[in-house]
Amino acid sequence: MTRYANIPKPIRSGIVLVDPELGTPQRIIVLQFNPDTLERSLSPQTVGSGGDSGGGGAGSGDRNEALRLKGPAQETWKFTAEIDATDQFEIAAPDGIHPQLAVLEMLVQPTSAQLREASRQSKKGTIEISPIEMPLTLFTWGSKRVMPVRLTELSINESAFDVNLNPIRASLSIGLKVLTVSDLPIGHPGAELYYAHLAQKERLAGAARTGGLGSLGLNSGGIGVGRG
Repeated sequence: MTRYANIPKPIRSGIVLVDPELGTPQRIIVLQFNPDTLERSLSPQTVGSGGDSGGGGAGSGDRNEALRLKGPAQETWKFTAEIDATDQFEIAAPDGIHPQLAVLEMLVQPTSAQLREASRQSKKGTIEISPIEMPLTLFTWGSKRVMPVRLTELSINESAFDVNLNPIRASLSIGLKVLTVSDLPIGHPGAELYYAHLAQKERLAGAARTGGLGSLGLNSGGIGVGRG
């Protein structure tokens, strides 16, 4: 038994709900299993329409703006999470995995109290009712990836049930959009967290080993271009 005592426990990925005004955690959702794969997509925010403005091209962009960016890239994440009550027989689960599913589902809809209050304001004749603000959502994948996100997709596939038809096993397809400083107001806790997330990327990029021109079959003067 002592042979395994020093094996570190794996860090779990998860979701943290944060008060958007105070910046304090309200709820922590730890995924039961870390997803096996992650699908990440980054779309650069370029200046202009994105078309080719060169000779013969169909684009309408300005040639002088070809290397300019309007802001941070739009980044999305997709993964499949698994929830399985049969993996935790020592924990009583009279409702199956209903509670775990409900917590995730409440990330994409307001509470009944918030809806009742909006309805009450409408009946009072309030002309403009502000959209309901949800908690700030953070997705964590280890200490090097902590980012503000908005849930864009939640698809649930329940695959096993107990005798009372409570789901006991499910896979969830989850899609997230990373919220950047283009999405959040200045000073918002989420904006500061995005700055920290981007700074972490910069540190990691700085630690990467760089190659040499020789490995590309080029010499030091092989890519020099003069401005004639």
